[in-house]
Amino acid sequence: MLMPESPNLIFIFTDQQRADTLSCYGNRNIEAPNLNALSQRSFVFDNAYVSAPVCTPSRGTLLSGLWPHTHRAVENNIPLPSDVKTIVDLLPENYLKAYHGKWHLGDEVIRREGFDEWVSIEDQYRDYYSDEKYDKVLSDHCNFLKMNGFEPDKVSKGEKVFSRAYAATMVEEFTKAQFLASQAEQFIEKNKHRPFALYINIFEPHPPYDGPLNDLYDPADIPVPPTFLKNPPDNASEMHKLRAEASLGGQGFDPDRDVWGDTGDENLWRDIIARYWGNVTLVDRAVGRILNAVVQAGLQHNTIIVFTSEHGEQLGEFNIIQKTTFYESSIKVPMIVHVPWINNQKENEGNDSFSPIQRMSRIEGRYSHIDTVPTLLDLMGIEVPENLQGTSRVPVLNGEETLEKSDVFIDWPGDMSHLITEDMPDVKKLRMQPYRSIISREGWKLTLGPEQNEFYDLNEDPYEQNNLFDQVSEKSRIKDLTDRINQWQVDTGDTAVLPK
Repeated sequence: MLMPESPNLIFIFTDQQRADTLSCYGNRNIEAPNLNALSQRSFVFDNAYVSAPVCTPSRGTLLSGLWPHTHRAVENNIPLPSDVKTIVDLLPENYLKAYHGKWHLGDEVIRREGFDEWVSIEDQYRDYYSDEKYDKVLSDHCNFLKMNGFEPDKVSKGEKVFSRAYAATMVEEFTKAQFLASQAEQFIEKNKHRPFALYINIFEPHPPYDGPLNDLYDPADIPVPPTFLKNPPDNASEMHKLRAEASLGGQGFDPDRDVWGDTGDENLWRDIIARYWGNVTLVDRAVGRILNAVVQAGLQHNTIIVFTSEHGEQLGEFNIIQKTTFYESSIKVPMIVHVPWINNQKENEGNDSFSPIQRMSRIEGRYSHIDTVPTLLDLMGIEVPENLQGTSRVPVLNGEETLEKSDVFIDWPGDMSHLITEDMPDVKKLRMQPYRSIISREGWKLTLGPEQNEFYDLNEDPYEQNNLFDQVSEKSRIKDLTDRINQWQVDTGDTAVLPK
């Protein structure tokens, strides 16, 4: 099948979804039939990594094709600067460009220039709006709930809104995931006769670890890794040890509820995982509606479909909840790319559904989100600007190249040491200092920062239980990886000062 002229793009990404929540990544316990089916007819990247394990910097990379230190939205609630172009700014004028869902890169409920349509779902970032006139603007999801007779439970800057905790208790049809699915269905049907790019950021399975499918999974039956509810090793970084300490103190479990119970109780953690799994299934059902809308509109043969997440989730590994760690659970995410005209040359174009004979193509090696924007532009036949910091991986999809020699880097938000105050918690002080990681093509992982560094052999120690940084026998290998990080810094204009 030849590449269609002006193909559509549907880019679906979730918030805080680990890679190992889908069958193509080894989890056959979670009900996710739609994403599992999509993976069976798509490219699946075995090892896909975010640019940073925290929301705003990561999504900035997904939209701009730049590292966090370059696009400058280096910490949550820092807006993406107006001079930074997103992928939609690079698309031809004949494209309709839409963004649905959580934004977290500036004024949440206000359409960013470059997008033609904007559907918002969040009212939790009102304190960070750039103009007080936006205080009167509520999210589309908030207005949707009000129209359906729900009464807000929270007052924010003089306006009644729904807290995340309350919104999560809604029956399925009123959840953010299903609201976005409905909006996407309408958008696809309405615009099926013109090329479009539709970005959909589904909030779930992000905390508050609550939802309509809480009871779908039995907490007692959930398999757990060897690091579950075990503290980081004695020679782990202070960042990781303090993250565990904060989690066991109840911090990070839920942004809207202060009381969770005994965080030293295994039953509590298992219950959280079960609820998280329920929200993954909730996401899958929303994705199923979106995929069905593509078929109903007859667009399945000229639409690129991407599914990924902005970062992962610890779920009790090393006694840590949520993200902001350098462990694989926080930085590794699903990456599924469906390209009908590449993945199956024998596809029957007259088929009225996604072709059942299309098969999964696994991409080995290591992939970084930094390559996503150039890859998508290349797939759509659009020239890739030289300022983008990633590489088009279309030759990999075409089978002409591999990721065998690909190193991946993690760009921790950057150096904000000048903002540190004495009364800050120690973990926050560390978060405001630069860290950089490399996950090498050989399977070695090195994280450098202002305190104890970490070095792991992911081939022999995939759960990162044995920090080898201080072993004399590893000095030459650590030097090699340090040199690679330093060279990456030079190549990308990263001025963060790291240990020699």
